Amino acid sequence: MDILLQQIINGLVLGSVYALVALGYTMVYGIIQLINFAHGEVLMVGALTAWTVAGLLQVGVPGMPGWVILIIAAVCACTVAAALNFTIEKIAYRPLRNSPRLAPLITAIGMSILLQTLAMIIWKPNPKPFPTLLPSEPFNVGGAVISPTDLLILGLTAVLLTALMWLVNRTSLGRAMRATAENPRVAALMGVKPDLVISATFVIGAVLAAIAGIMLAMKYGTVQHAMGFLPGLKAFTAAVFGGIGNLAGAVVGGILLGLIEALGSGYIGALTGGVLGSHYSEIFAFIVLIVILTMRPSGLLGERVADRA
Repeated sequence: MDILLQQIINGLVLGSVYALVALGYTMVYGIIQLINFAHGEVLMVGALTAWTVAGLLQVGVPGMPGWVILIIAAVCACTVAAALNFTIEKIAYRPLRNSPRLAPLITAIGMSILLQTLAMIIWKPNPKPFPTLLPSEPFNVGGAVISPTDLLILGLTAVLLTALMWLVNRTSLGRAMRATAENPRVAALMGVKPDLVISATFVIGAVLAAIAGIMLAMKYGTVQHAMGFLPGLKAFTAAVFGGIGNLAGAVVGGILLGLIEALGSGYIGALTGGVLGSHYSEIFAFIVLIVILTMRPSGLLGERVADRA
């Protein structure tokens, strides 16, 4: 029972991070039908920016509390990530908005490679230790262990998801986003500015990705230029798993993906004597994804809809 509870906690923490990144994928796809494969690199830039700012503050302002450094670093990381994603949308995706779908897809893959290379040049390719900014003494919960960083990830994710749902369902920007997703031409006739809405969507997704990158950096204690590729791929899997274009589906898919990965690596790894342990944890999630999409191609919460005119 202790092992089960521990793996559930690990899965919820991982799933929370995947859900935040998956929301960026699903919001962009829901509005302009684009898979932004550079989204994982936005996560990476956010984490590396936070690492840089935290290091400068620790050297320049000795004695500053870790939580203050974390807040300042997070604000800077979110600002840089938002500006980066805004620029990517305006320069790389907007000119191709009316092109065949393959063109922006290839551009997104190229942008991902470009950002990884630029990050490797700016921050160097070697992994860098992320500073410990929160207490490291873990808490014991029913025989399982949970760290302050894990509690922060779970709590902050819940707050961010609630705020995003409120924004989408209760604000004028949210109504504009839903109208643009339904039909951008009709939304424009009703006074909505589709370009502004799409840019805002990219900015919101970038902020969530930057926060997720900081969470991963704090949890694993290291950052590097390639750290966004695998979380980005898993978050895309979570978005498809839950139903691409569906916000609730992205959250459900992310949480389930984290739980499947944690329970699979914990239990199946133990049963196979470590042959299918943590080093192969990704296979469990993708096997379940294949099964789900075989039985329900639209995802768990996705709906079959007609192509937009």
